[in-house]
Amino acid sequence: MHHDGERPKGLSVSALAAVANPSYSRIDTWNLLDDACRRLADVNRAGLDTTREVARVRRLLDRLGAYERYWLYPGAARLAAFRGYIADLATVRLTEEVSLAVRLLSEYGDGAAEFDTSVPLADQELVARAKQQQFITVLLGDDTPPEAPESLAQSLRALRDPSDDVQFELLVVSSIEDAITAVALNGEIQAAIIRHDLPLRSRDRVPLMTTLLGANDDVVVTDRTQTWVECGEWIRQLRPHIDLYLLTDESIAAETEEEPDVYDRTFYRLNDVTDLYSTVLAGFRSRFATPFFDALRAYAAAPVGQFHALPVARGASIFNSKSLQDMGEFYGRNIFMAETSSTSGGLDSLLDPHGTIRTAMDKAARTWCADQTFFVTNGTSTANKIVVQALTRPGDIVLIDRNCHKSHHYGLVLAGAYPMYLDAYPLEPFAIYGAVSLHTIKKALLDLEAAGQLDRVRMLLLTNCTFDGIVYNPRRVMEEVLAIKPDICFLWDEAWYAFATAVPWARQRTAMIAAAQLESTLSSPSYAEEYRVWRASMRDVDRAEWSNRRLLPDPRRARVRVYATHSTHKSLSALRQASMIHIHDQDFKALVREAFGEAFLTHTSTSPNQQLLASLDLARRQVDIEGFQLVRNVYDMALVFRHRVRKDRLIGKWFRILDEADLVPDEFRPSEVSSYRQVRQGGLAEWNEAWRSDQFVLDPTRVTLFIGKTGMNGFEFREKILMDRFGIQINKTSINSVLLIFTIGVTWSSVHYLLDVLRRIASDFERSHNAAGKADHDLQQRRVDEITKELPALPDFSEFDSVFRPDGASSFGDMRSAFYAGYEESDREHVLLGDAGRRLAKGKTLVSTTFVVPYPPGFPVLVPGQVLSREILYFLAELDVKEIHGYNPDLGLSVFTEAALTRLAAGRLAPAAASDRAPEAAAAPSDRVRRSSSTQVLDPGISLRGGSDAVASAHAPHQRAK
Repeated sequence: MHHDGERPKGLSVSALAAVANPSYSRIDTWNLLDDACRRLADVNRAGLDTTREVARVRRLLDRLGAYERYWLYPGAARLAAFRGYIADLATVRLTEEVSLAVRLLSEYGDGAAEFDTSVPLADQELVARAKQQQFITVLLGDDTPPEAPESLAQSLRALRDPSDDVQFELLVVSSIEDAITAVALNGEIQAAIIRHDLPLRSRDRVPLMTTLLGANDDVVVTDRTQTWVECGEWIRQLRPHIDLYLLTDESIAAETEEEPDVYDRTFYRLNDVTDLYSTVLAGFRSRFATPFFDALRAYAAAPVGQFHALPVARGASIFNSKSLQDMGEFYGRNIFMAETSSTSGGLDSLLDPHGTIRTAMDKAARTWCADQTFFVTNGTSTANKIVVQALTRPGDIVLIDRNCHKSHHYGLVLAGAYPMYLDAYPLEPFAIYGAVSLHTIKKALLDLEAAGQLDRVRMLLLTNCTFDGIVYNPRRVMEEVLAIKPDICFLWDEAWYAFATAVPWARQRTAMIAAAQLESTLSSPSYAEEYRVWRASMRDVDRAEWSNRRLLPDPRRARVRVYATHSTHKSLSALRQASMIHIHDQDFKALVREAFGEAFLTHTSTSPNQQLLASLDLARRQVDIEGFQLVRNVYDMALVFRHRVRKDRLIGKWFRILDEADLVPDEFRPSEVSSYRQVRQGGLAEWNEAWRSDQFVLDPTRVTLFIGKTGMNGFEFREKILMDRFGIQINKTSINSVLLIFTIGVTWSSVHYLLDVLRRIASDFERSHNAAGKADHDLQQRRVDEITKELPALPDFSEFDSVFRPDGASSFGDMRSAFYAGYEESDREHVLLGDAGRRLAKGKTLVSTTFVVPYPPGFPVLVPGQVLSREILYFLAELDVKEIHGYNPDLGLSVFTEAALTRLAAGRLAPAAASDRAPEAAAAPSDRVRRSSSTQVLDPGISLRGGSDAVASAHAPHQRAK
């Protein structure tokens, strides 16, 4: 029942308010209060005037007082006590208690409410660790005074058993507005109990309520009895993973309208709270449980006789070995105790899951709002190949982002499907590619329809979010694409976006949530009427013009068939290669289940690593229990880092963080939101609208640092400065930028260190600049110009050679045939870049036999069967990355021999022949493949350098001044 529906009606929403809220600055404020109290005590002890210090302490208490009631610890009661100490000038006691509160808050959060602070803290901590109990916060929406003897809060507290493995304390609020605010602020809330007659209005409205819920006057309550429904919908939108219970006095026999499926359970006319109490505990235990990890731990602890094929299992071959003692010491005993090739004893089989692995995958499906989830232990590269093979057949057309990960291209080779490459918009000043516009996708489909090829289209394959943090609007894309091709399948590569399900603003842009919302919308009577009106308005619109219009799918024909792949290890706490496939496909059981099973078996090892599977189970638990808190903290860190870089005069002189306006062109941002600085300036409503409706948004956790003013390219900056000097590791660079990725593994300490490093680097550049002479300044400016001006154009996908274009094809090709045709050594040759440039200048055709993939991030420059253009050749000459898969710099590019192309052309049934290939087509790419406003082929992660003269002469318009 954990699902995301439509936005609650009647209340405005600014979901990003959950980012820019006082939850992260609250800890800072408590630390400031601790310092202020110490200063007050010192001044008072010295017999000096304390007026100034008292005023500062009171200001900080007032700042905390606006929100502290939404946490158990330290909480509003302790704030009141602290105010009393100030009034009495009991500064020593105030300092001691505030200091203790800050320590407990930092280490235990709301769990500190369980501590008896009258007992020495060391003893309390020992007791807490010995109990190994889970402490959770449960929200109770009840306007009955909680201290009343017969109140629900007191009744629930009376049932608590100190020996239970789960302990909870109640955070009591007296209005719906307070309940929603508490859920938005306090990430430690694990369950919410709401009375159906809870008042709507808060008795003391805090500023965040107006930001989050709108002003009092914004809400017109037409049906007072339905406010509990909206409360539940709001909590589901903000925190879909927590448990949600409703208390009502209405009789179950009463004739009422069908109630929305919002709450996990409804309790009627509650007389005995025992059932509610046990349900709350059971709900948390269920979410905390990790079926496969728990079974693996039990297996490791059990006495087992090992007579199966895995010597390292149980560790005997390691710990009894004289030569592997260091291995055992490094990894520890448990990793070997948990190793086994057995699928019995509660462990289950990944290849045929019916036990603990199946249960773990089902729990993951609920967490990511999927119909089904599959664990993958070979990485998302394998997950992508599984989906492509399961959904496509030889001869199917797949619309695919040219810059998607190489695994998708290999998947198409294996499946025999024909790729039709889509051009993403280029970001030329930064040598970075954007994403594929909706207009480009629709036009490609309509062109195929006009050519009589639409029926062959099987799938649309896009990357969400991209390496650089550009996030699609999946629901909008799928909605409009289904209007043209109602049975198309969607594969969203969300390798970098597994964390997004934890927070509301990012969750709405995930494939699974978009699929669930779209299916719900298409099945509603109101949408059927909306579609009828729209269809009438499009009656006189030519089909070719549909790419410029807002489209709606036919609810009677459209099928929601959506797949998403997650590199769980890239953004959550899972081991390398631990990935997931999530499915929301209305036709899965009828059309895909058998093929998917075969594809899964084809690509999955028969010896999957147990530790990887367990880490996926645990990553799901972490998202369910503390994902909201952890991921929101990541956004806080990213926003603060952006602000600090922008604010620091010295850092800002040499570095700049690319904003939304830099990476998402204006045409894709109707909200006109351009920078994350607007979040700090109160533009939360605008940002929420951007995340809700813009075609693309920039996820702030992907921080692209522009380094053009330093004169160093991204590769040099990463290797020589960040890694070698300061030990800062990053994945991706471009010619004039480096990408900093904020994940749940980043800490505030590491953020401070990064800022310090940037400041030191900026100081070094500043000092060098001030000491330089004119010649040095000229040299530095020339280096800056090389990486910021006259950059080589990002090459488009050129075209497939006519030999590898199926009959009637102009925009897609048979990559599989080209891939295997290049296996024969006699049919291929290696050509150095300089020689290739001279051949192209003479009008020769060069066709790649293989993939050429700079790594990272793994986007191909060339694919098998692709014609080598001058733009691509020049770009290859400019590359400055060490690892380029499929390219040997000593041998050159692998291309088909002219004789092989002639023979292959003669052997085709279609009338294409070698003589059909006009030499001028090789010398100058056709207009069809020239750069448009939405074209790209390569990766943002490539650094460029001066190319060879031979290549430059073949591409004179792009030659850089030397």
